[in-house]
Amino acid sequence: MLRVTKDRKRKYVSLGISVNPEHWDFSKNKPKAECPNREYIELLIADKIKEYSAKIIELMATNQEFTSTTLVEKVCVNRVNRKTVAEIFNHHINQLIACGRKSYALSIKQLYNSLIEFNRHLDIPFSEMDIAWLKRYEVFLREKRLAENTIGIRFRTLRSIYNVAVEENAVSPELYPFKKFKVSKLNQETAKRALSKEDVDRILNYTSSNRYLRFPIDLFAFTYYCGGINFVDIAHLTSANISDGRLVYQRQKTKKLIKIPLQAQALALIKKYHSDESPYLFPILSPIHKTDTQKANRIHKVISKVNKRLKEIGEALNLNVTLTTYVARHSQATVMKRAGVSTAVIREIMGHSSERVTQIYLDSFDNEQVNNALKAL
Repeated sequence: MLRVTKDRKRKYVSLGISVNPEHWDFSKNKPKAECPNREYIELLIADKIKEYSAKIIELMATNQEFTSTTLVEKVCVNRVNRKTVAEIFNHHINQLIACGRKSYALSIKQLYNSLIEFNRHLDIPFSEMDIAWLKRYEVFLREKRLAENTIGIRFRTLRSIYNVAVEENAVSPELYPFKKFKVSKLNQETAKRALSKEDVDRILNYTSSNRYLRFPIDLFAFTYYCGGINFVDIAHLTSANISDGRLVYQRQKTKKLIKIPLQAQALALIKKYHSDESPYLFPILSPIHKTDTQKANRIHKVISKVNKRLKEIGEALNLNVTLTTYVARHSQATVMKRAGVSTAVIREIMGHSSERVTQIYLDSFDNEQVNNALKAL
């Protein structure tokens, strides 16, 4: 035991080992020469004394008060908690599910499954995930011919989990491999998915003899008129989300509360599709979808069909992007930005966690704008 004494109050800390009394020198308080593993025991004792002495010096240098009990607590807090990679992953996934962040939990589960396939098991400490290990994982992903952005997402997610491990003292910050293994090198600039206001008008005015194309266009329009509302959020809207001419809803992804005025075009679409037989404003979900799994499966099925038909419309109009409901979300942000709306306001409308996220949605300035800006010089 290590004895810590402060102001005549004692605290004992176990070193986790035991020695036969006949091998212990009680006068010198150290193992005898013939004691088995003597060098290891002496090294362990010296390291422990050094650890506590360093903490005492740190506390005294910063004029912090402490007792024998709080000293032991402070030293123990800094000690690494021997949780495996699998344990941290599973605990974090369960926490996200409990907080209602199921989409993000699914993303982390996909990474977990990928790492299992790569390493066969994750019953390993985080310290094993060094730079060489990360490089082997990168090679593994490239051999599977994954897209550059998909590989980037895998590593950004892995980095966030490693950060969780550091916070929970499951690994020492000194071992952090992402200081040298740069995840930023895996970022590939995504092709812009925003359309001009003129192209949006062409989509909204598109006519076809195929009656099944109207619903996808109307959902695209509702997204555009309602601040880029996400498809999943549209699916969950009910009459309770309309208050004093405003659409008030909580984003399924971030749980952020959004309040936006309903334009006449958006109100017309609600009136067109809302039925007294269902609490939902649009015919995506219905009362038969009760569990979260049922709702998720239904939404996935509908959005797949909607995006397939939007793609057909985009090809018919010769648009330079693959048309999806997400293009409407990008486009409305870009149209607002070009109309002079600040990024801060666009962020509020779209429910982003930061302006940096909003900036990703904003289309880059076109060549004409750049040319005009340079002429001003």
